[in-house]
Amino acid sequence: LFDGFQTLDAFGPVDVLARVPGAVLRYCSLRGGEVASAQGCRIGTVSTQKITRSGVLLLPGGMGTRSLSEDEAFLAELRALGVEAGWVLSVCTGAVLLARTGLLDGRRATSNKYSFDWVRGFKGPLWQPKARWCVDGKFYTASGVAAGIDMALGFVSDRLGAGAADTIARRIEYVRNPDPQVDPFAVA
Repeated sequence: LFDGFQTLDAFGPVDVLARVPGAVLRYCSLRGGEVASAQGCRIGTVSTQKITRSGVLLLPGGMGTRSLSEDEAFLAELRALGVEAGWVLSVCTGAVLLARTGLLDGRRATSNKYSFDWVRGFKGPLWQPKARWCVDGKFYTASGVAAGIDMALGFVSDRLGAGAADTIARRIEYVRNPDPQVDPFAVA
């Protein structure tokens, strides 16, 4: 997490992933301590140096990505985390941060369609203008804010089966979109 992250980018997928049997969630930031979302939600984090690096890394987007896209210390640590993680999931403009690390070079990726002009300025990924979420290797990227929930459910479906994802969707009373190509916010 980072100051200025989009609350639903993080906590929509967190709600899904927390329901996976055996899941252990940890909130981290570059230096640890309290961070605040763009909506003023404050959350305590541990330093990225204190987390297990082999699990699932979830990276939200939000207005805070604008300055972080130029923060070399943050990008170096994000690259290291992304290399070591078993799976990397990003939501919204979090994909720009991954793009800046080079981890998405030559990979299909998407991001928030209302920020897509800015996003396309970052070379390396094969940006998909029509995708609710994309999967390329161990990387999952979701478009705008609520698409992160669909991506997280897609991730659960890929790992544990569609039944597991459907059960979680029912429990959170969410109408699941199981098709990553159904994107009502696609851009030309």
